[in-house]
Amino acid sequence: MIDFENRSDFEFDISILKEIYEYLTNKDIELILTTDEEIRTLNRTYRNKDKATDVLSFPLEEMPGMPLGSIIISVDTAQKIANELGHSIEDEIKLLFIHGLLHLLGYDHEIDNGEMREKEAEVIKKFNLPDSLIIRNA
Repeated sequence: MIDFENRSDFEFDISILKEIYEYLTNKDIELILTTDEEIRTLNRTYRNKDKATDVLSFPLEEMPGMPLGSIIISVDTAQKIANELGHSIEDEIKLLFIHGLLHLLGYDHEIDNGEMREKEAEVIKKFNLPDSLIIRNA
């Protein structure tokens, strides 16, 4: 189950993420859509980076019955990226959701040997989405 909270003024249909979610996991997660202002505060507080970012993931310790964690996506940044790359904001949110969910599942592109990039590419291809940030930068 996706526990969804929209803290932005962007109207979003969470059902467009259902197939992606079910393809990757059956564990509960929290998804929050927010603004650049809020995600900047979270990024500064938890990562010591005083800037807005596109997506943050906060995994929880693995315990029976507990959710995997939280994914927080900035709608403002997602819209900017979608505009720059010429695809829809919905597709960009899907890409960011995939990226965040893979982090919750234990993938880490900053220290792995390309495993997260490969898994992300697999999911993107399966759901016919545009290239993600780590694939674009590969």
